[in-house]
Amino acid sequence: MNEPHYQRSPRGRPNIASCIVATSFLIFLIVSAVAVFFVLFKPKAPQIAVEAVQFPAFSVANGTFNLTFFQFVSVTNPNRDAFSHFDSSLQLVYSGTQVGVVFIPAGEIGGGRTQHMSAKFDVEEFPLATATAERGVSTAEVVSGDGGVGPTMEIETRMKLVGRVRVLKVLAHRVESRARCGVSIRVSDGSVLGFHC
Repeated sequence: MNEPHYQRSPRGRPNIASCIVATSFLIFLIVSAVAVFFVLFKPKAPQIAVEAVQFPAFSVANGTFNLTFFQFVSVTNPNRDAFSHFDSSLQLVYSGTQVGVVFIPAGEIGGGRTQHMSAKFDVEEFPLATATAERGVSTAEVVSGDGGVGPTMEIETRMKLVGRVRVLKVLAHRVESRARCGVSIRVSDGSVLGFHC
C-alpha cells in the first residue's frame, strides 16, 4: 500500500519575509520620529542683544577713574519650551582686568519670548592704564604723545547666561550664551562714542 506523501508547506519563508519588512518599517518610523524630534525640539542657546550701554557718572582724577555703569539687554528664548537661567553674570573689563561684576538673579523666560534686563554697578578709583595692554586683550586706551590719557578709552563688557531648557517638559538640556562688547568712552565726560559686540 502506498502511503500518502506529505509535502512541507513553504509558508515559513513568507512569514520571515513579512517580519523583516515589518521590522524595517518600524525601525524607519523610529528613526524618522527621532530626527523630527531633534529638528523641531533641539535646544538652542538664548540670543543676547545689547541694546544700550551708558555711563551716567564718569570722572578721571589722579590717574584713576570712577564710573557708574548701566547696560540694557534683551534675551530671546528661541526654544518652544521655557529657559530657566541661573549662575549668570555680567563683567566689566578694562585693560584685561576685571573692574566690576554683577550676578544676574535666576529666572525663567517662556518659550519664544523676549525678556529685557538691565544691570547697574559702580566702579570706584580704578587705576588708568598708561599704555595699551600687551597681553593680547582687546581693551585699550588711547594715550597722547605727552604720556597723559588721551580723549578715549575702551572698556569691554562680558555677559554670560547659563541655564536649562526642558524639552517636552521631560528632558533637561544645559545651554549657555555669551555676549562680549567693546565700548568706546570719551574720557572728558564719559559719553559713549560707540559699542560693538
